[in-house]
Parts: sequence; structure tokens; C-alpha cells
Amino acid sequence: MPLVNSSFYQPSTFLLTGFPGLEANHHWISIPFCMFYLIGLSGNCLILIIIKKTQSLHKPMYYFLSMLALMDLGLALCTLPTTLGIFWFKIRKIEFNACLTQMYFIHILSVMESSVLLAMAFDRFIAISNPLRYSSILTKSTIIKIGLAIVSRAVISLFPIPFLLKRLTYCGNNVLSHSFCFHPDIMKLACADIKVNILYGLIVILSTVGVDCVFIVLSYVLIIKTVVSLTTKGKCLKALNTCVSHICAVLIFFIPMIGLSFLHRFGNNVPPMVNIVVAYIYLIVPPVLNPIIYSIKSKQIRRAMLRTLWWKNDST
Repeated sequence: MPLVNSSFYQPSTFLLTGFPGLEANHHWISIPFCMFYLIGLSGNCLILIIIKKTQSLHKPMYYFLSMLALMDLGLALCTLPTTLGIFWFKIRKIEFNACLTQMYFIHILSVMESSVLLAMAFDRFIAISNPLRYSSILTKSTIIKIGLAIVSRAVISLFPIPFLLKRLTYCGNNVLSHSFCFHPDIMKLACADIKVNILYGLIVILSTVGVDCVFIVLSYVLIIKTVVSLTTKGKCLKALNTCVSHICAVLIFFIPMIGLSFLHRFGNNVPPMVNIVVAYIYLIVPPVLNPIIYSIKSKQIRRAMLRTLWWKNDST
């Protein structure tokens, strides 16, 4: 246990938690988790492969979908080692710095996914409101700049978080509530004043995810306004149909994320199991469902996926 002085203490390790009270059944619980991770990893890898191989999918909409698949892959890979480590091998310990590293990547990937969903909303707005200039507005260079801005915003805004946690002194309790490291969860174990951590965390959430939510809603208000102005019902339905996959992706990401944030800040009297389940839904369900949703709703993705699975070359 590293002691800097008599009043400062940081635990050398944290203890992760699976499902309290169900430790004897962890090997059975691991089965659906293995299926989820397998579907999430294989589905998102397949999305990336078919977009890269299929020339007809080299369009802004699918470039943004590639970004979303990368974020989902990253989130799944961040939590997979510690989650399955608990369920399979009962490995609960994680080193202090390793925990901060995992936490940092989980949070930056979450912020990046939020930003990608905003970019996809902007893409749908341009495609519906100004289809003739769609390709000229969202050029490859513009998409690259958007991607770099997404990464830069997440990395810079969350860079102080690990250092704000390292400056704190911690109590004897080093048991975390999840099978992964989460900023509010680590912060609550500190004995020191955490007002700065709470304030900075709130600023980051509001300036990233909060802003993204507002602009996504605004984008869909403008999309609906544009769709309503279309003369024929067929055109309205066709335009809205292109947004269904994105709306589903937005809902399955933001609802659990907002729910988990509220539970950590205001859910002191909520049973711990609720907190744990919502956390797993937030980090595991989007990587699993997004490839399924897009493969079902997008005829181009579905056809390219079938060609890839059947080892046929794409003639286009």
C-alpha cells in the first residue's frame, strides 16, 4: 500500500464486483455475456470489413457508421478482460493505475460515441434537407476533420480526470460497484473533498454529451420540419426510414448512459443490482445491437454482409 505521508493514502489495487450474492453462479452468468461480447465484436468487425471492401458503401453515411463501429469495438474491448476475468477466474483485483487507464478509455470512448451519433444526425439532416449538395458538403476531407475533432474533444476534455483522482486520499474501502472502473464509482471511495471532481465531471458531461443531445434533438426537429414540407407521402416515409437506424442507436446509447449517471449521483437508496444491470446495458448492449439494427434496416449493408459471409467478391 503506497503511502506518501501519514495523511495521504492510495490503494495499490481496487476490487471489482460482478453480481453480489450470485458469485456461485458466475460461470452460468458468463454464458450470455460471452454471447454478447462475441456478437458485438464479430458484428462490428464485420461492419468495418464490408464498408472497407464494398466500393458502393464509400459514402459519408457509412464512414460515420464505421466510426460508430470502432467506438463500439473499443467499449466492448475495454470491459471484456475484467468482466470475464471475474466470471471465469474470479479475478477481482485491478491495479490502481490500470483502473484509472481503463476508466479513462471507457469515458473517452463514450464521449466519442456521443459525438459520432451527433455527426450522424448532421449527416441525415444534410441528406434530407439538401440532397443535391450532400456529397459536396460532406467530402472525405470534411469527414476526416470531423473525426479528428471528435477524438480531440474527448481526449482533451477528459485528460484531467485521472489526475484529479490521483490527487485524492482514499479510505480503507477499495471495493468498486462494477466489473470495470467508472469515474463516479472510484470518486466515492475517497476520504478527501471531491467537490472539484464532481464539478469537473458535471462540466464535462454537460459540455460533451449534454451538448450532443441538444444538437441531435435540434437536428431531428429540422429533419421533421423538412420532411413535413415534402409534397408526397411516399417521399416523407422514405426520408424518415433513412433515420430509423440512427434513432435506435441514439436511444440505446443515451438512455442507459443518462440513467447510469443519475443513479450514481442521486440513487443512494436504489438497490445495487439496479445500478449494476444499467451499467452493463450501457456498455454492452449498444455494441451488440448497433450492427444488428444497421444490417436489418440497411439493404446495402445486408447484401454486402451476405456476400462477405459467403466469400463472394463484390463486383461493385
